[in-house]
Amino acid sequence: MEFVSQILPFVFLIAIMYFVIIRPQNQQAKKHKEMLEALAKGDKVVTSGGLIVEIKKVEEGFFAVKLNNETEVRLVKDAVARKYEDEV
Repeated sequence: MEFVSQILPFVFLIAIMYFVIIRPQNQQAKKHKEMLEALAKGDKVVTSGGLIVEIKKVEEGFFAVKLNNETEVRLVKDAVARKYEDEV
């Protein structure tokens, strides 16, 4: 019985850490992965560097993106921070 009373605070601490830290991070990673899979040609995204680019082609691990009228580059999918929504 004494052993259980000593272990119980650690169990509560682990449970609190799971619900405060680990679970929200997993949910956020899942949403980001779903967003990356849903991106298509013509969508605008914000890169982790802060650039707003338009997707021209979806490839296996990359996006072919358009920076301006003359410049097209390849962007690693991991560098996409979020989808850009035009706020008018």
